[in-house]
Amino acid sequence: MIKVLIADDHTLVREGLRHILRTASGFDVVGEASDGITTIALVRTTPADVLVLDLSMPGRNGVELIRQIKDEKPELRILVLTMHAEQQYAVRAFKAGASGYLTKESASDELVGAVSKVAAGGVYVSLTMAERFAQSLNEPADTLPHQRLSDREFDVFRRIAAGETITEIAHELCVSTKTVSTYKTRILEKMQMPHEAALVRYAMRHKLFDDQDEV
Repeated sequence: MIKVLIADDHTLVREGLRHILRTASGFDVVGEASDGITTIALVRTTPADVLVLDLSMPGRNGVELIRQIKDEKPELRILVLTMHAEQQYAVRAFKAGASGYLTKESASDELVGAVSKVAAGGVYVSLTMAERFAQSLNEPADTLPHQRLSDREFDVFRRIAAGETITEIAHELCVSTKTVSTYKTRILEKMQMPHEAALVRYAMRHKLFDDQDEV
């Protein structure tokens, strides 16, 4: 029996994932969490084989959360389940210690197979992400400006480019507006961009938005 933890800030998503796994044989959902803080607490107190982790929950940057979990529970396998279909998010997640990356649009078809493969010690990438990785092999080897950013800077950059205000970002990340402004200044400097509008144009040009953000 594969013991699974689910961490997602949307109740309906957790219910859907729980239903998929419990309908299939061989899985036991042993705990759930709705934000970064409760995820850490859950991981510390509930033995499990796989954590299905939403990359964008309140309170913590998803990549930072993966690193902390792997530091504290290196044996726990992490399957990222996210709306973010961008290659940069996947690369950062794997470098932080994730063992799988699955987009939510693929979850209904691929979740059972993904959890099984990750629990068995394998690495899982959804078909959508595999195609993006393959396409990236034809891109120039030179480091792009957004690839110079730290994980937290990249998260803030993408939120700015998606139209979130400094106040909204501060609220979502549970930090001060001053801290977000500092990140913004650092991002502009590292990417050598003159203002926020340039960040938006850059993000659109390099397709760093989710599909729903582009609508």
